[in-house]
Amino acid sequence: MSAGPLPASPRPSSTPADRPAPGFAVCVYCASSDGVAAHHIALAEAVGRGIADRGWTLVSGGGRRSMMGAVGTGARAAGGRTVGIIPRSMVEREWADHDSDELLITESMRERKQLMEDRADAFLALPGGIGTCEELFEVWTAGSLGLHGKPVVLLDPTGHWTGLVDWVAGLVESGFASRAPIDRLRVVGAGAGDAADPVAAALDACARPVT
Repeated sequence: MSAGPLPASPRPSSTPADRPAPGFAVCVYCASSDGVAAHHIALAEAVGRGIADRGWTLVSGGGRRSMMGAVGTGARAAGGRTVGIIPRSMVEREWADHDSDELLITESMRERKQLMEDRADAFLALPGGIGTCEELFEVWTAGSLGLHGKPVVLLDPTGHWTGLVDWVAGLVESGFASRAPIDRLRVVGAGAGDAADPVAAALDACARPVT
């Protein structure tokens, strides 16, 4: 069941050689809980605007609250197209972002995640909680196993995920993981190369093909 898509905003007639075509879609995972700090909301809005500015489509969990709502609002404010995918149970709780250009309603969380993965060309995780963590690990693991060839990117300009990233790195040292699957995740933070514009750096990472 789906709300009919609205006409997409006009797109540039040509695309720079180092960027994907305008039909490129990025699935963003992030917090949907109330009470997160304002700078996280601002980050989500900036990511939405950045996706729209490149002529790409945003795929999200279809919620209107917190960072999930902000990324959709930011994309539409910049003329971008948004696809929200949400379970019926959350629609019934009035959590759905009905301003989405396309709102797809699923019967389960599992179906929702699969559809988000199918509709995306790259995955970008922002700060979030256990739900965001679970979504990130699922697409990261699938990529490391060769089940898809799509970029998986973690945007963490404030160190929200530092403890997790350090723990994962320790899995290599303790013999629980090899380096190749760990390196399948592209981490963009506040390092020297990303500090000037971490959002742009993360979107560049989304656009860079997996080799």
